[in-house]
Amino acid sequence: MKLDKLVGERFKERPSDCTVDSHALMVRGGYMKYVANGIFSSYMPLKRITRKIEQILREEMDAIDGQEVQFPVVMPAQLWQESGRYESIGKELVRFKDRSEGPLVLGMTHEEAAVQLVREYAQSYNKYPFMIYQIQTKFRDEARPKSGLMRVREFTMKDAYSFHTSQQDLEEYYDKCHKAYERIFARVGIPEVVSVASDSGMMGGNISHEFMLLTDIGEDSIAICTDCDYRANVEAAENIVEYVRDEESQELKMVHTPDQKTIEEVCAFLNSDEKKSCKAVVYQRNIDDKYIVLFLRGDLEVNETKLTNFLGFEIHPALITEECGLTAGFIGPYNLKGDYIVLFDQSLKGMNNVVCGANTTDYHYTGLDMERDLGEVEYYDFAKIQEGGICPKCGKKTIKVSRGIEVGNIFQLGTKYTKAMNMTYVDSESNIQNPIMGCYGIGVGRLAAAICEVHHDDYGPIWPKAIAPYEVHLCAVRADNPEIKEFADKLYEELRAKGVEVIYDDRNVSAGIMFSDADLLGVPCRVIVSPRNIKQGIVEIVARDKSFSVSAPMENALEEIIKKL
Repeated sequence: MKLDKLVGERFKERPSDCTVDSHALMVRGGYMKYVANGIFSSYMPLKRITRKIEQILREEMDAIDGQEVQFPVVMPAQLWQESGRYESIGKELVRFKDRSEGPLVLGMTHEEAAVQLVREYAQSYNKYPFMIYQIQTKFRDEARPKSGLMRVREFTMKDAYSFHTSQQDLEEYYDKCHKAYERIFARVGIPEVVSVASDSGMMGGNISHEFMLLTDIGEDSIAICTDCDYRANVEAAENIVEYVRDEESQELKMVHTPDQKTIEEVCAFLNSDEKKSCKAVVYQRNIDDKYIVLFLRGDLEVNETKLTNFLGFEIHPALITEECGLTAGFIGPYNLKGDYIVLFDQSLKGMNNVVCGANTTDYHYTGLDMERDLGEVEYYDFAKIQEGGICPKCGKKTIKVSRGIEVGNIFQLGTKYTKAMNMTYVDSESNIQNPIMGCYGIGVGRLAAAICEVHHDDYGPIWPKAIAPYEVHLCAVRADNPEIKEFADKLYEELRAKGVEVIYDDRNVSAGIMFSDADLLGVPCRVIVSPRNIKQGIVEIVARDKSFSVSAPMENALEEIIKKL
């Protein structure tokens, strides 16, 4: 490919609307173009990168007996009604009607389609186990698309679905797929990806893992133990607290705290430790606005994922009105009266001498004893794990919270979809059973962006060879010189004949422009033919990542380039 034929502009300035480096570099380098919010077109360099990623995905899925299929992007609403997700998923799922008024959806994930494809085929136990996968366009009407390909609405994804007759068989295959994912990330150039325990979310199931590329620009927070191998998304990490009960419980007293509404203000006013306080966080149920009052230790934050998973319905932050009976800023668990769903975080269990709201404007209690004053209440884990917190695995105070980009996920779905959609098989004892499912996903565009995010410098991407748009970037500096043009043309054809993917720049532009464009394309090996080099009888062979720079005799140029590749 000659660079002067490459569609797409490259330019120096960083676009003002690009918040992360990968987005800025891909726009500057002519990889992608904005179409609509969260929707992009791909130019040839990005398409070549994603095609190579897809080939690696195919090879690794085929290696664990995956069978490639293709599901439709548009599906009848009936499939999603069968699973129950047509009603349970919010505006992220695009619903519309065809000309016959038939309700349809755009696929944002394909569990329903996978079950529909195989439920007539797999009616006997001897058909199992098996795995099917696809690489397909999906659409999720993301509320806040941002960061280029990191969070989009239209995207390409590899998703795989396995079907089993026992939990043990699923777990064995799940482990096999986990290892395949580790190979995938190593092959595309980011072996440092770690797997973390995660929340299954709308996918369902009990066990799931996310594969995280640790970087400061990541949107997810990861709890990592520095002393053992524990790793989990903070949404799924158990928050373990250490509390030593005071020997004596004080008398419960109501104290005047004028205009002191926040935990910080109250504790400062009373000269009390926030860890000896109880705060209320209030939500409302989406379907009917019923109030949910959650009490937890004053220095902790609510983990809303844990809360919604426990409740089993969607919630939103409460609007506290005069009619609702709650006193904003002064809500406490003692003598709280009203028709509310009241919950207690396990951080409060056994505490005494606690500061809390008195359910009266400008008043708080001191000396609250959870056991003495509240009697029998049930405690659950609703709080976010904290930096320096207790590791749920080794029990040490060694938790570090890092940021990460999710580049893949795997789920043990169980029978959530097969049971809902009436997929059954006859087992060896002639009993009717629902097969057990696993699900395994990788976003192709997001993976490309994540690789760029950790493999770049100030001048452009540094693509790993396995997924680079080209293997060699041939620069003919002063191609108007017949000697240079003749040698570079010959070398270009020889490289192509050897099957090397080469982008050839023989434009009549300055060396500065030529090398700047080469930096933005990020090809791993650059070959420079210039007047100075020709005069010395050499060509320069330079690595984009600066790991090598050699001069090769012109007559041995092809051989040396192949060696470096």
